[in-house]
Amino acid sequence: MYLHNRINNKNNFFQKIKDLDFILLLNILLLGLISLGTMYSTEGGQILFHTKSHFFKFSIFILLMLIVSFFNIRFWFSLGYLSYLAIIAMLFWTMYFGITASGSQRWIDLYFINIQPSELMKIFIILCLAKFFHRKRLENVNSFYSVIISLIIIFLPMSLVIIQPDLGTALLIAISGIIVLWFAGLNHKYFFYSFLLSLISLPFIISFLQPYQKLRVLTFLNPDRDPLGAGYQIIQSKIAVGSGGLFGKGFLKGTQSYLEFLPEKHTDFIFTLFSEEFGFFGSVLLLLIYAVIIYRVIKIGIISRSYFAKLFCYSFGASLFVYIVINMSMVLGLLPIVGSPLPIMSYGGSSMLATMIGFGIVMSAKIHSKQSIA
Repeated sequence: MYLHNRINNKNNFFQKIKDLDFILLLNILLLGLISLGTMYSTEGGQILFHTKSHFFKFSIFILLMLIVSFFNIRFWFSLGYLSYLAIIAMLFWTMYFGITASGSQRWIDLYFINIQPSELMKIFIILCLAKFFHRKRLENVNSFYSVIISLIIIFLPMSLVIIQPDLGTALLIAISGIIVLWFAGLNHKYFFYSFLLSLISLPFIISFLQPYQKLRVLTFLNPDRDPLGAGYQIIQSKIAVGSGGLFGKGFLKGTQSYLEFLPEKHTDFIFTLFSEEFGFFGSVLLLLIYAVIIYRVIKIGIISRSYFAKLFCYSFGASLFVYIVINMSMVLGLLPIVGSPLPIMSYGGSSMLATMIGFGIVMSAKIHSKQSIA
């Protein structure tokens, strides 16, 4: 009997390996390799702290992604509310006991790693709302109760993150939640009225912005107003992207980066360095890899039997698309600088951890695609 159970467990393990989406996995690995090469380039062709740390985190988190995928999708369904509440508790903890850096109190010191709970919330708010709308009929989705509860789920963490202050991440959390509402079938009139209300209240909202946030908006509108100060980063970013041309300057040959004209090139502005070295065609190739990843995530949602898995996959895939668009628009000067990392490419443990957990849940949906959830 014991031997029989061991054989069954072994067969189940290999069946799960077989059921992984290998196209998605290979593209994630390819993106990880590109990010490591780019990180190596940010440090002048030397294996220093950021490159070592990025390699270590990517290696650990890709294994974590596989571990997450082996858990039944019903397990992640059961954790929908609990995981959300856990991150809310972490955000409250951050408010009083968090680590302060660059004027913001965003991180929790876990001794072996600093965690940014707001990054994790971008994933777990999708998980929570996907569970909330699971098996709701369309009329229930648009009921007063459903709308109010979903807005509370979105605006509670958003408010806690704004207090840190981190307006950029707060907006990304809100966008992730709103995307779930869209796929859940919320009446489009609510989105229209919300957009209209936002436009009307824009002057009022701007009056509450921090001075540095107002400066970012003014710099976005006219970077040349302070070319050696607030506008320096975005001006240098656009110069670097433009100087890459069609084919780029070549690996480790980006002058804007190596001559230290480009600040924060290993974090939110890593696409700038990549574009300078590999040009337009390299950037298109990077976008194609992202496109394949998003396509596979959406396709897994399509083949999934449970509505919870469908809703999570659709919303996670759309959120990835939004994060990529916002980051690239930001470094090209098409949007104000909001502190939005490029998924997997940018340096940052919490962002990569959240993204890999998201991919792990998507893989779990693929492995258990034939299962329904009551």
